[in-house]
Formats: sequence, C-alpha cells, structure tokens
Amino acid sequence: MADADQVVAVFPGAFDPITLGHLNIVHRASRLFDRLIVAVGHNPEKQAWFSVEERVSMVREAITGLANVEIQSYDGLTMDYVRRVRARVLVRGIRDAVDLREELQIANLNQSVGGVETVFLMTDDQHVLTSSTLIKQIVDMGGFDESRLLRLVPPVVVERVAHKLGLESRKGRRAR
Repeated sequence: MADADQVVAVFPGAFDPITLGHLNIVHRASRLFDRLIVAVGHNPEKQAWFSVEERVSMVREAITGLANVEIQSYDGLTMDYVRRVRARVLVRGIRDAVDLREELQIANLNQSVGGVETVFLMTDDQHVLTSSTLIKQIVDMGGFDESRLLRLVPPVVVERVAHKLGLESRKGRRAR
C-alpha cells in the first residue's frame, strides 16, 4: 500500500502493443510522481493482438531501470481500479487535438463520477503519429520490417510480432 504522502499515478492503456510514445510518457511521468503504475487493461472497442499476459510481459521488458514504476493488469472500469490501488491521478498521453477531445470527455467523467483527477502529458514530436492501431495496420498489410518498426516500438515488440508471424528476428536469426 502507498504511503499517505506519496503521490501514486496510474497510466492505463491497452498497450497492444506498447510503443515508443507510450514509453516516452512512462519515463516522463515517472519523474513527476512518487509511484507510477502502468495498468494494462482491456479495450472492448478493439480486437486485441496480444493477450493481457503477453502485453504485461512486453511492457515489463520494455520498462527497465525505473524503480518507482510497476506494471499491473486490471479488468473493469479504470476509475474503480485507480481507487482500488489508492492512486490520486490518472496519466494520459495526448498526441493531437483528436486525442485531447476524446480524453477530455473521459477525464471529466472520471472526475465527476469517480473523483479521479487526470494529468495530460503531450507526446514528444517524434511520437505524435505513433499508435498501437497504426503499428498493427502496418504489420497486417505486410509491412513487417524490423528497422522500420524499431522507429516506433521497443525491440521486445518487434521480437514478439516476428514470433507471432512465424518469422525469425535479427536478435538471433533472420527476419524478412
């Protein structure tokens, strides 16, 4: 359990898969809060590429060296999870005006119904166009190229995507 004076934040998402943009937000948020929980959840509006266990594993492998960051999975409403772990704030990354509009609605709901505050962090310029959905579209359309994907996702994701596609990656062997 958290110390009463400790500010605990939750960065929720599907992370299917985790991107360099997500990691940028994690690193920056970890400097702002005493403890940051990266909460891997389920988005009922999207078809998951990886299981929750696979996503937690990838996030854990991608986030190293941050002593105040932990990774957990959760089910149900994010605001309920935030209260359950006694966090004070939600962290959300914003890429553009479309994200802001959607996130403002959710933040207002979380605050009015759940009493949960939200802090928005703007994504760094180099990650503004990156999304998990875009990564999946690139790969689904035959665009698996390690060097291209490594500009968007951490190496663990490239490895897991290669494995999912039945390809071998450069880490030990050869991918196409």
